[in-house]
Amino acid sequence: MPLTCTFSDFLHETRYRDIPDEMLDFGRRWLLDLIGVAAGGQATALSRIIRGHATQHFGGHGAQILFDGRMVSPAGAAMAGGMTIDALDAHDGHKLTKGHVGCGVFPALLATSQAEGAMDAQDFLSALVVGYEIGTRAGIALHRSVPEYHTSGAWIAIAAAALGARVLKLDPARTREAIGIAEYHGPRSQMMRNIDHPTMVKDGSGWGAMAGVSAAYLARDGFTGAPALTVEREDVADLWSDLGQTWRITEQYFKHFPVCRWAQPALQAVLNLRSQHGLTSQDVARIEITTFHESRRLAGTDPKTTEEAQYSTAFPAAVGLVRGTCGPNDVTEDSFDNPEIRRLARSMVIRESDAYNAAFPAHRISDVTLVLADGTHLTSGPTEALGDPEDPASRETVVAKYRAYAEPILGKPRSAAIETRVLQLGHGDDLTGLLPLLTAPV
Repeated sequence: MPLTCTFSDFLHETRYRDIPDEMLDFGRRWLLDLIGVAAGGQATALSRIIRGHATQHFGGHGAQILFDGRMVSPAGAAMAGGMTIDALDAHDGHKLTKGHVGCGVFPALLATSQAEGAMDAQDFLSALVVGYEIGTRAGIALHRSVPEYHTSGAWIAIAAAALGARVLKLDPARTREAIGIAEYHGPRSQMMRNIDHPTMVKDGSGWGAMAGVSAAYLARDGFTGAPALTVEREDVADLWSDLGQTWRITEQYFKHFPVCRWAQPALQAVLNLRSQHGLTSQDVARIEITTFHESRRLAGTDPKTTEEAQYSTAFPAAVGLVRGTCGPNDVTEDSFDNPEIRRLARSMVIRESDAYNAAFPAHRISDVTLVLADGTHLTSGPTEALGDPEDPASRETVVAKYRAYAEPILGKPRSAAIETRVLQLGHGDDLTGLLPLLTAPV
């Protein structure tokens, strides 16, 4: 059986003129944010290792690694780019997928576009929006149809393969094979294992991007693998029937901080109390957090690596109370030996709420009580992270974060040039001016 006409037509026929201006602007906004996070991720050991690995083991002359410049295969560039973004857990995400679309879709699309000489800016932006639509639905479908909680890479593979099929101009039959190969070979990796034991495998995003790009090229060469059940099963048909009508790119949330989204409600509650009461960390004897199960599972209090710091509820809350924020430099080794941060993180009390569990994943809620040195208790009340789609971050907020992440790594002139081109993407130039800014080494 072929893919539905809705899916195939939406993937291959949707053009810049078919997408509402608001959705195109969301595409530019998320792209700029992803680029900023990718720049910040360059400083991590994870990024350094994976870029070296791609160069050694994914050689070729197809695409350059993001902010690295070395030429590798498209699959290798997608893998390295996806993992570099995922190295700094600050990229957009989606509540119902419990994961992230853009971190894998963007580098996969960039790599395939460069390899195939597809440099039209309007086509690139249109494809990025299409990728968000397919990836978000694939993630919801996977969570609905299988009991295990898989990383984002499991369904990023499907979106990356779809975009590969679009760039390669595969016919419907080979597109179907590409989607099927990607679903079958995509990393069904166990997210909660990495929550309990944070390491560089993280959210599987780069591996999913690699699997998806590979699937598209395999399908072009005649390799078979259909069907993709998350696209073709009858019990998920409703998710695919409104393509081009309901735009799920608007449902992505924006991250203000480079830590797991599940940790951010508690961090935000701490920051709110700190600001409202004019506190310093020395005023506080102990932080008490009530949260949902998944947030409580982020149980590390004494991180030794940036991965452990990013997948912790206690550590960023302590950082927030001490420093009044939590940025890329706050989840690195430079912060791990800070005695005040360690005192607060180690003494933290974290409890689980049945009500907050019931609200998850549509709502991620925490409340915080600060026990002051004089015995006073200050309570935040139920708090959610900023940047949810119900109260979206402004364009100015996204730009400010981009600059904070990109400028220390890329410098102001290069960062400014990228910002200008991304925010004007589709209004004139093709990608030939932007591409060198994204691929030249830092």
